[in-house]
Amino acid sequence: MSKQTRMVISAITILAAIVFGVIKLTATSSETTSSRSSSTSTTTSQSTTRSTAAAGDTRPDTPSTTRAAASTRASNLPTISVAKLPAQAIEVLGLIETEGPFPYRQDGGVFQNRERILPDREAGYYREYTVETPGSSDRGARRIIVGAGGERYYTADHYDSFREIVDS
Repeated sequence: MSKQTRMVISAITILAAIVFGVIKLTATSSETTSSRSSSTSTTTSQSTTRSTAAAGDTRPDTPSTTRAAASTRASNLPTISVAKLPAQAIEVLGLIETEGPFPYRQDGGVFQNRERILPDREAGYYREYTVETPGSSDRGARRIIVGAGGERYYTADHYDSFREIVDS
């Protein structure tokens, strides 16, 4: 099976999971409005460190983020819905949710926010992941940045601009 076919299958699978998750959340929230406040939180779990065999370094584990129906946004940046992201970015979101494996050793590394476009947070708060660019001979310019609180951002121009990723 070709890489492109695998990517399309992954994107369809992720989109289906998102759609079914939204349908499930909608049915649940209309049935149990009293417990709604607890279902709108974002849960993040992190392990301490893992070893990267290829590079011999250690870095914090990838955040495993379970996103619930959140009505608040983390920033005032423009938004992009998951459905509007390129297929490669949707695939990366799936890898982030399942904690990899990631194609590049830099994936999951600390994003330092040197450009100061994202909300100011303590060092180590943000992690970055490569979104492959078709036709590029290197990692390309596209990235997904994930905050420790579960917020997600997309850049198509190597950190010159960001859009906050929203579920719908």
